[in-house]
Amino acid sequence: MEFLLDPLMEREKSWESYSTSSSRSEAVEFKPVSEDSDVQDGDTLVSLDAILPDDLLEKVLSFLPVVSIIRSASVCKRWYGAVHSGRFSWTSMLPQKPWYFMFTCSEDAVAGYAYDPSLRKWYGFDFPCIEKSSWSASSSCGLVCFMDGEDRSRIFVCNPITRDWKKLQGAPGGKYPDYSALAVSVDRKSHSYTIAVAKCKQVPEDYYQWDLSIHVYESEGESWVTPFNETLVGWRGGDECVICDGVLYYLIYSTGVLGNAEPRHCLVMYDLSGRSSHMSLMRMAVPAPCSLTCGRLMNLRDRLVMVGGIGKHDRPGIIKGIGIWELHEEQWREVARMPRKFFQGFGEFDDVFASSGADDLIYIQSFGSPALLTFDVSQKLWKWSARSPVTKRFPLQLFTGFCFEPRLEIAS
Repeated sequence: MEFLLDPLMEREKSWESYSTSSSRSEAVEFKPVSEDSDVQDGDTLVSLDAILPDDLLEKVLSFLPVVSIIRSASVCKRWYGAVHSGRFSWTSMLPQKPWYFMFTCSEDAVAGYAYDPSLRKWYGFDFPCIEKSSWSASSSCGLVCFMDGEDRSRIFVCNPITRDWKKLQGAPGGKYPDYSALAVSVDRKSHSYTIAVAKCKQVPEDYYQWDLSIHVYESEGESWVTPFNETLVGWRGGDECVICDGVLYYLIYSTGVLGNAEPRHCLVMYDLSGRSSHMSLMRMAVPAPCSLTCGRLMNLRDRLVMVGGIGKHDRPGIIKGIGIWELHEEQWREVARMPRKFFQGFGEFDDVFASSGADDLIYIQSFGSPALLTFDVSQKLWKWSARSPVTKRFPLQLFTGFCFEPRLEIAS
């Protein structure tokens, strides 16, 4: 297991691994003091490192931020062993706030910066398997799942902190659907995971109908199944879905050909545990709360939350603000709206933007700007991140990103 980390403050190391040091660090020493305080100069010095049991050392390390845990491996050989041996599962470590990985949209290899909201620091960062910025990404409980934008059957799973990764067997449903969406969900107890891919393709020479299929991968069985197919009429699939409490939620879009221009978006759901193949998804469709752009779904502690641009009534493709909603009993409840000062703080805000969230934290980023805004759902607090090291080098340069939880115990 290899850990990589490079804070921007120490850029000269450029995301290098922290390996075992050949020399032990100097141990902290103290003199035991008796009750009468009659200490003699000849008393034996005792090393804390020598008397601290392995399990207690690991317990102490588990209270540190993940960045500090990784760096502690370079203190001495014993600490390296505590971090890397696998003897300790890190399941008892303190909860870590999700990080946000920001990168530039280009044809080059993907490398960017990860933002740690706890320490308010950016780190030079790259992923071990993602090749281009056009790839789709979904994350859950320390794992990030990627799907190749040019070949939708190529899917990878990785832990970006430990850099453990693997390529899955080819996903069914064809390499080149018109639209596809990816979601992953990790069981926090067993660490097994489920991946769902929704693929949608227009029926040949028919503008009214779109074939939708759902494909599911279970890590325990290491195999794909296709439990559901349906032909949508007047609606098509998109690129946004999420798994929340065992249910796959998927945003679909009106084609407008049947006069169903309003609502432009609907949410459909599919129970991954029941896996019924007979019921139409449209029977349980939930309309979007408003004219929506850039709708993004996220699982925040098993609550389904959606972030989206609020379109103008006369020009629905132009956003007048950004809202956050939570689904409650098949009804959308507004959680918050971005205050005007933050909305204007992005400068020239594009009609397209990236948003991603986990735990209780939501990230929002304009495609045309490296500025990053966070919203703490539990505290109802909007806050800018520390200034991003990403710079805009030309007017049409685009940026995007996604969040993931930094964890040490999850493997692909």
